[in-house]
Amino acid sequence: MGELRAVVAGGLASEYKALAESVHKWVDPLSTEQIWTNPFAFGNTIGHLLLHLTGNLSNYVGAEIARTGYVRNRPLEFSDDTRRSKEDVLRAFDEAVAMVLATIAAQSEQDWCTPYTAAGHDAADRFSIVMHCATHLNHHLGQIIVLARQVAGPR
Repeated sequence: MGELRAVVAGGLASEYKALAESVHKWVDPLSTEQIWTNPFAFGNTIGHLLLHLTGNLSNYVGAEIARTGYVRNRPLEFSDDTRRSKEDVLRAFDEAVAMVLATIAAQSEQDWCTPYTAAGHDAADRFSIVMHCATHLNHHLGQIIVLARQVAGPR
């Protein structure tokens, strides 16, 4: 059964690494000003999406599984007007991904089956929430790609 734990942990870790690399592929070439620019009359900026993804991972995996003590302020993820530097926002995102990777590596086979409860989410177990957070990251990565193409202009 240890083999199943290794397959689950390896697969999830690989997916998170690939998603984080894709985020960097699209965000690294942009300036701080560009990540806080919304080219549309609706929706979020890349900066706000990165704050949201960082908050999501830090809350559902960090606070609830890794017990990091993180306290989430979800509304601020979408309304923060401090326009932190791109490097600062990406550093926080990378730290959240690193925490997720460490948490994945620390899970035993039994841990993956541990019932999961958190305010705002209905996952059955730890595996389900870690998988859900990866799909959530992938969803917002698509939005980041659209925004990056708009703010960067023709390449």
